Amino acid sequence: MDIFNVLAMIGGLALFLFGMKVMGDGLERKAGGELKGVLEKMTSNRIKGFLLGVGVTAVIQSSSATTVMVVGFVNSGIMKLGQAIGIIMGANVGTTVTSWILSLTGIDGGSVFMQMLKPTSFSPILAVIGIILYMFLKDKGKKDIGLILLGFAVLMFGMDAMSGAVAPLKESPEFASFLLIFNNPLFGVLAGAILTAVIQSSSASVGILQALSSTGSITFGMAIPIIMGQNIGTCVTALISSVGANRNARRASMVHLYFNIIGTVIFLALFYALNAIIDFAFVDGAVTPWSIAVVHTIFNIVATAIMLPLAGMLEKLAYKTIPVHEDEKEQEFPLLDERFLATPTFAVGQCRTVTNDMAAKSRDLLFKALDLRENYDPEIAAEIEKGEDLIDQYEDRLGTYLMKLNNCSLSKKDSREVSRLLHCIGDFERLSDHAVNLVDAAAEIHEKKIQFSAGAEEELNTLRNATKEIVDIAVNAFINRDLTSIAKVEPLEQVIDLLKSQMKARHVERLQSGNCTIPTGFVFSDLITNQERVSDHCSNIAVCLIQADHDLFDTHEYLNEIKTSGNQEYLDLYEEYKEKYKI
Repeated sequence: MDIFNVLAMIGGLALFLFGMKVMGDGLERKAGGELKGVLEKMTSNRIKGFLLGVGVTAVIQSSSATTVMVVGFVNSGIMKLGQAIGIIMGANVGTTVTSWILSLTGIDGGSVFMQMLKPTSFSPILAVIGIILYMFLKDKGKKDIGLILLGFAVLMFGMDAMSGAVAPLKESPEFASFLLIFNNPLFGVLAGAILTAVIQSSSASVGILQALSSTGSITFGMAIPIIMGQNIGTCVTALISSVGANRNARRASMVHLYFNIIGTVIFLALFYALNAIIDFAFVDGAVTPWSIAVVHTIFNIVATAIMLPLAGMLEKLAYKTIPVHEDEKEQEFPLLDERFLATPTFAVGQCRTVTNDMAAKSRDLLFKALDLRENYDPEIAAEIEKGEDLIDQYEDRLGTYLMKLNNCSLSKKDSREVSRLLHCIGDFERLSDHAVNLVDAAAEIHEKKIQFSAGAEEELNTLRNATKEIVDIAVNAFINRDLTSIAKVEPLEQVIDLLKSQMKARHVERLQSGNCTIPTGFVFSDLITNQERVSDHCSNIAVCLIQADHDLFDTHEYLNEIKTSGNQEYLDLYEEYKEKYKI
């Protein structure tokens, strides 16, 4: 094997790893939209958790990605440690799918059908289809499919290049001598663990072993410990991910490590004990890509079958390693875990959940503030001010997280959702600001014992009811993605603008007739101005929802169009609200 073979092998490895990354990213984006819904149905049933782990990992082609997600779920409190164990075990079985795909490189046979099953035959076809989908179609979903096909083709070309580059090693006595050290199972386990820890992918390291098996020099006795070590090495990704996480998330990563170490010890002990008794004939035989896939699958299934009933023991072991600490506390904004950024579609769903919570809290604060004018309570006032601080934190954390998410590779749908959330969180934060302004006005009314005239009281009550309705419509429509009811916001906002103008005009009349004082007028003006601005923010939210659905954010253009185009639905609603909130 000369320098050119070495360069070819390195190039093949680079293509292989790149293809696996591209294919995995494409699969994750394509399937990511379903992941959140599936994971939300998670129960404490370990069998269901195991099956979920198998399914998700088989789809996204990465046990490391699944385990990192699980660490994030445990860290955020979405999932308990006991629930996570089944998924972690399932991820180990799901990752064997990749080794079966890669084993296609070892297919032999002269028939046309058998030849077409070889990657060197069908990969070029997939590459052509993939590049057409990726380069010439605008639909993001089809582009993702193209990326998956391209990734798979590159992966297979890399695998074939590696196999061809190492082929001369079968004639090399030095390579044969080097392999003798792997007759020691301990060295085999260490080699597998170190290689996988470095490239952080058990699927990739199994693929490298399958490529080396083409030399005919790798025996079952050498391959089995290496495969066991590869399962231990893949735990490194989850362990790194748990750095900086809460103690429960670190326990989840330890469960992953213990499961693979204990499984390896048990499997190797049983295998070598039986070999000592039975003397398996195949131990000194050469492995093939297909037989490596078989060993990889058998190990993970056997280890799971043994360890799944003992999941409680693994949980206790994790708690003994990382004991419960007195200062363990719930993480602030746990759903915005940075680990979820590795799965952008899921992270977008988490942001939406947090924004929904922010919207509901802002509405509650505003409603409490609106009611303080007539029934002032200093405890409720303090609660509203404290709540406003929390809403500020929501805006800060969500804004930062969404900007990071915006830099990730997003589908068109997810990109639109991120833009929508970024536009809306500022308006929800402003609702809480106006709630505090209304609290200040209510406190002034209470402290100065201000009394409004009967007419002013009636007007303020009418405006309050209109304000509550527009906020309720906007928030509910945002949370439920209801584009039908959101159409009611703009005509009601116009009615509130009209109310404000009418109330100011009547206030001037009361001043001129001596029925109102200037100090009272200042508070009156503060109340109506803040509520009118609340309706403006509700209008912003409504426009954002509608425009985001069409991938546009030209607010002025939309508002001008709806108000000047003679839209009958808009005009009917405007007249309906004008009559309902008549003063």
